Amino acid sequence: MRLLFLVSDAFGGHGGISRFNRDLAAALSASPDVRELVILPRRAPHPPGPLPPRTVQRAAPPGKLGFAGAALREAAGGFDVVICGHINLMPVAVLARRMAGKLARRGRPARLALVIHGVDAWTPVKVPGLSSVDMTIAVSRYTLDRFRNWSDIAAGRGTVLPNTVDLSVFTPGPRPAALEERYGVAGARVLMGLARLDAMDRDKGFYELLAVLPRLAEREPGLRYLLCGDGTDRPSLEAEVRRLGLTERVVFTGFVPEEEKADHYRLADAFALCGRQEGFGIVLLEAMGCGVPVVASRVDGSREAVLDGAIGELADPGDPDDLAGALQRALATPRPCVPDLLAPSFGRDAFVWRVWDVLSHLA
Repeated sequence: MRLLFLVSDAFGGHGGISRFNRDLAAALSASPDVRELVILPRRAPHPPGPLPPRTVQRAAPPGKLGFAGAALREAAGGFDVVICGHINLMPVAVLARRMAGKLARRGRPARLALVIHGVDAWTPVKVPGLSSVDMTIAVSRYTLDRFRNWSDIAAGRGTVLPNTVDLSVFTPGPRPAALEERYGVAGARVLMGLARLDAMDRDKGFYELLAVLPRLAEREPGLRYLLCGDGTDRPSLEAEVRRLGLTERVVFTGFVPEEEKADHYRLADAFALCGRQEGFGIVLLEAMGCGVPVVASRVDGSREAVLDGAIGELADPGDPDDLAGALQRALATPRPCVPDLLAPSFGRDAFVWRVWDVLSHLA
């Protein structure tokens, strides 16, 4: 099969969705049933670097029209399957699907798969062509169920494909002395969070965690909160830190490059991503791979990253007592502690087999 993968970003991008797209592309290209995978990103802020076998990534002109034109030019070459990597790209994917099948499938439309990640698909949106989607791929059961509540997608046309983690990269290790010095946390107990700090998405749980941090510090006087990531909400978070009198306790690291992420996790005694609008939360898997106890939310898709509490703590970010208790339990857990269920549930082998199963239903 030839596959056309339309994405917001993939190789050369950063963030959870970009990571998922790269992992999906690698698994697809490894299938013996795939002859070629063509990736067309809406944006590629950095050079793509090495690509998986039988994979090419094209550069689209800037703007919506530039991307649409590039997608249709690619589709004219003939593809068996079009994968729409984000619901916002569906208008282009529907047109590409019609054109792609003319050459590859003897006039029949190409098969169309839609990937949904989280809040992008939780509430009704006007999207053309949803009824023509052959398979909806959701990163969590929570996201798939919320999508089904308004889209009326048939039960047989939806599947869950959770994120994966490379456990050869995210491994336990000593705390890097250079990072301890950089952030002034040598000898300190460290609670860590990592995400894009976006003013349009303030439901990551950071404000709620800051509110209970003084309570945690009463039991852990040397506690530091390492908040990793950057974005438009950082000034507001910094102002909240000043308002709460936590400037000596909270460290903003700024953007963390992919190659430095594992070492940052290794600084932490516990990791928290406990908000309200997470579709899954790949950073939870990465932290657990590095042997760090984690706290996820019981009110969004991140609970599935910890198998509903089987391999990590759960808390309601709206309940300060619940949140503080979960954080205290995580901080009290000796590390490194890589859960036994992490690899069979979210390792690369499990992910590849799930992807190949999805592909078999699209053939």
